[in-house]
Amino acid sequence: MTTGVTNSVFGVLYSLAVLMPFIAVGARRLHDTGRSAWWLLIAFIPLIGGLILIYWYIQPSQDGSNEYGPNPIADD
Repeated sequence: MTTGVTNSVFGVLYSLAVLMPFIAVGARRLHDTGRSAWWLLIAFIPLIGGLILIYWYIQPSQDGSNEYGPNPIADD
């Protein structure tokens, strides 16, 4: 029985450790495409929200600067 408790504690810690970088990378990617990080909340719409986010993630970054800063892969 203690193994189940230990596994659940490690599972929660692992989930938190993975969730924070996921949110940061998702926000950065949305900023690169000129969208607010608040659009991450669209993931709560079942199926459609995740597909929309995937589509936005694969879009190229905006040319030049946007309100979130310069394009990180722009040619200088």
